[in-house]
Amino acid sequence: MRIQRGGPAVAGLALCLGALVACGGGSSGGKASPAGDTAAPPTAGATTGTSAGGPISPKGSGGHPLAGKVVVIDPGHNGGNASHPSEIGKQVYVGNGTKECDTTGTDTVSGYSEHAFTWDVSNRLAKILRSQGAKVTLTRKNDTSVGPCVNQRAAVGNELHADAAISIHGDGAAASGHGFHIIEPLAVGKNAKIVAPSVKLGTALRDAYHSGTGISYSTYLGTKAIDKRSDLGGLNMSTVPKVFIECGNMRNKGDAAKMTSASFRQRMAESLAKGFDTYLG
Repeated sequence: MRIQRGGPAVAGLALCLGALVACGGGSSGGKASPAGDTAAPPTAGATTGTSAGGPISPKGSGGHPLAGKVVVIDPGHNGGNASHPSEIGKQVYVGNGTKECDTTGTDTVSGYSEHAFTWDVSNRLAKILRSQGAKVTLTRKNDTSVGPCVNQRAAVGNELHADAAISIHGDGAAASGHGFHIIEPLAVGKNAKIVAPSVKLGTALRDAYHSGTGISYSTYLGTKAIDKRSDLGGLNMSTVPKVFIECGNMRNKGDAAKMTSASFRQRMAESLAKGFDTYLG
């Protein structure tokens, strides 16, 4: 979620959320991902799996425990952001001021980009949730475009009256720090009513992710892997329960090894799906 190490024109830009798109994500446009780093999302993993602490066990009749539930997944950043600094640098309203439309994101030392990571995990998660009956929408349609902006990404969940929403990221903190953390909203105007349910969503996702992946709580930010912020447009502008997850620190060698593994990304997705099952079930 931190700034991309390539793209000086946009370094330091803060994360924003983007456009109303039905299903999708972004691609490269920064450093090329190392061979084998990214598995094609359409064929990513099985709809049920055992790597995340055992198979996902559907509840309810017909094996569709999330039937009728609406989930919005926001894959952070986008592959074309780095080559369009003026577009992602424009200011948009984020509930308590203005910030840049979006940022380029970070990457691993080996060059695996955050936008590619979030796109892959988001598609894996969407596939699992759809297999359980949920209606899932992604905020971007590919990994090669620009944006969408923070306010537009938040608006996707709002317009669909989502039961829950998540923004998926990888952090770009100092290499000495490791682990994951969930970011929950603080009350900023119209999002006040979703703060309490977002806490419940964040707790469910934290517990499932920690149990399923074995990744430790962040050693550098948050309390028991929970951080609360009022500067993220994706949370400030949301009117539905929503959290961010920093799935690991991409600049840390140990976290990066997991995040660049296709099989471990599947495990991450399965773990997050269990968190949604707990919250929505």
